[in-house]
Amino acid sequence: MRKITYCDALREAMVQEMEKDPAIFVYGIGVPDHKGIFGTTLGLQERFGPQRCFDTPLAEDTMTGFGLGAALNGLRPIHIHIRVDFLILAMNQLANMVSCYRYSSRGMLNIPLVIRAIIGRGWGQGFQHSKSLYSLFAHIPGLKVVLPTTPRDAKGLLIASLRDNNPILIFEHRWLYWQEGEVPEEPFVEPLGMSRVIRKGKDITIVAISWMNVEALKAAEILERRGVSVEIIDPRTIVPLDDGTIVDSVIKTGRCIVADYDWLHCGFSAEITTRIYEKCFGKLKQPVQRMGFAPTPCPTARHLENKFYPNAINIIRLVEQELNLSPIDLSCEEFYSHEKRFKGPF
Repeated sequence: MRKITYCDALREAMVQEMEKDPAIFVYGIGVPDHKGIFGTTLGLQERFGPQRCFDTPLAEDTMTGFGLGAALNGLRPIHIHIRVDFLILAMNQLANMVSCYRYSSRGMLNIPLVIRAIIGRGWGQGFQHSKSLYSLFAHIPGLKVVLPTTPRDAKGLLIASLRDNNPILIFEHRWLYWQEGEVPEEPFVEPLGMSRVIRKGKDITIVAISWMNVEALKAAEILERRGVSVEIIDPRTIVPLDDGTIVDSVIKTGRCIVADYDWLHCGFSAEITTRIYEKCFGKLKQPVQRMGFAPTPCPTARHLENKFYPNAINIIRLVEQELNLSPIDLSCEEFYSHEKRFKGPF
């Protein structure tokens, strides 16, 4: 099986589905730009024409309503937001309109609207360009919420979303676009609502969201050298949520860290932790631990930004606390980062 990037996997999924289904079209601010949303939409306008791939005004609420109208009339729009921060400008449409139509029509109306939104850090972007916010949308009944980490999941989950008849939000961390992995060339579906065990272990479970899977894998490699066996679960979709895979893992290990990629208060990590307590209480050897963004707006200065975002070092130190281990010397470790490949905000 060939290896391609996360970016190429997303683009390939859209091309294959657009070739198969003429009702699918792509739109959003900067979609036909020469950089093509970090490369994920490059060549789409040339291939499918300006009727099926086009730029839009700076009008997030209106453009989401436009997508809703298109979906109600039999089309299958993909609306792309280059920064999730401004998706909240469409919250009225999403919370009061898009999410409600299937319920209010007793399932007679389909809303096949897919929204791709980019999350996460990139040097010096500050508090208005680096949020995640997926917990806000997961709170609203009627919306499905997807966070693919690997190139395979990026393609398979996007195709599954494009074939679904419900509104779906896909959140993509901007540093994942250059990650490479094995991906089938033919179209395939990764079912929504199925967690994946991406690393097996027996001492402690880490439930990691989006980019935190990359950090958790690095932490697990280092911890393995000192005899610690870490199991990592990627939920992949938080609505619908497969908590059975998580519960089975925690029952096996007796310990759990939830490595979220958002603020902790009222966030997705609280939901996961509560479900673990409800279903694994008698099996836990230690209280569940959580990590996420610092409880402030994201700073712009590099040294403060590094403190704001959790990373592999934070995971290692928390695992050591959970297992009552002395801190390992990390001074000689080179921690994985896509930072050098990030060339600018677009």
